[in-house]
Order: sequence, then structure tokens, then C-alpha cells
Amino acid sequence: MSIEIKGKIALVTGANRGIGKAIVESFIEHGASKVYLAVRDIKKTDALVTQYGAKVVPVYVDISKPESISNLAQMASDVQILVNNAGVLSVTDLFSENVEEVLQYELNINAYGLLRMARAFATFLEKNGDGAIVQINSVASLKNFRDLSTYSISKAASYSITQGLKDSLADKGITVLSVHPGPIATDMAKEAGISDVAEPASLVSEGIVNALKEGVFHLFPDSRAKEFGTAYHSYSEKMIEV
Repeated sequence: MSIEIKGKIALVTGANRGIGKAIVESFIEHGASKVYLAVRDIKKTDALVTQYGAKVVPVYVDISKPESISNLAQMASDVQILVNNAGVLSVTDLFSENVEEVLQYELNINAYGLLRMARAFATFLEKNGDGAIVQINSVASLKNFRDLSTYSISKAASYSITQGLKDSLADKGITVLSVHPGPIATDMAKEAGISDVAEPASLVSEGIVNALKEGVFHLFPDSRAKEFGTAYHSYSEKMIEV
């Protein structure tokens, strides 16, 4: 299904910085009528509110807490496009002393958080029409990177959930888009030590706008991601997109 951003009401988690902020900016530029800025610290959305005024609505959410998500869904029940962008990353390998604790933390946000958000908003997305869920996954969903082992595991789980949502929500008329960025110029890239090869977040945000219009399931938005996409495409066509 082809979805235009113009006139749509969207909600973006982690909207105050990085990829989330870029998505908000692209959505507004392409004519979204309203974008909810779902964050844990409302004050961090001040710059976006100053820039866009009434077109953006800051709202509180902690995606690690089901009750917080439930409250958000009731507050933002007019949403048509849900962007699950908020996530966490730790530089951890499988033999780090605290690996189990870190993995549990990342799974709770990066995987369970997606599932909680999708379940809370699915009914509203169906009711409001032209519904879509955009999940910010990663190239790490497809390959485990040694120093980002737990993050890679959480993003692999997130991708599997995204595939399940695609199938489960198809008969409800809800589009699902799985986005797999490579190194992107964000605070998270600095933490991972990959900022020297990172590309602009606008590649992701503008890619999402175009991918929704094209009605595709996978988006590999930057140059490194496209390398993964080329290698993965044949497999995904046979195993995922059938």
C-alpha cells in the first residue's frame, strides 16, 4: 500500500535527537498535519516546538513501561503513522562481565518496546485508516557485530517481531516498514565509535518518506546499509516477502 505523508498524523518515539528528530523534520516538510514527539524528557523537545509550533505535540512515554505506553495510546489515539525509533545501545561483547544484564536491558527497550507499542496502537491505526508502523531496526539486525553483540541480538529480535507484525497486520490494512540503517551521525554512533564513517540522519528520514510511498517492506537507506541490502535482497524475497 502506498502511503503519503501529507495530511497524516504521526508519532515518533525518541523524537528529540538523531534519527528521530530527522524523521520529525522530514514528516513536517512533507506535509504531515501533526507529529507527536514521544520522549522521556519533554524539555528536550523545546527546539522542535519553537521551530514547528502547533504542528508538533510533545508527549511523555517510557517504552520500558506498559502502563506508560497504554496512557500514550489513549492520548494519541488519532495517530496514523507510528514510528518506533527509540532504542538503546551498549558497547558489549558476549564475554563482558555484565552481558546478561545489558542484554536484558536492550531487549526490553529495542524488542519488547516495539511489541508493546505495536499492540497498543494497532486498533487505532486500523480505525484511522492508511495506518503504518515504521520500525527503526539496523544492519545489526542481520549480522552480529562483536563489540555490539547484545545490541545486535536485540535488533535481530526486533526485526523478527517486525516481520511478524507485517504478516499479522496485513489484513487490517496496516503497512509495516523495516528500516535498516548503517552508521548514522547520531550520539549513538559516537558511543559505538563509528562516527568517522557515519552518514546524515536525513538519509534515513527521507528514505522512510519514499519507502512508505513505494509500499516496500525493507529500507536500507545509507551506503553501508545498501551493501547489506544487496546481499540480503535475494534471501529476503524468497523467505520474508512471500
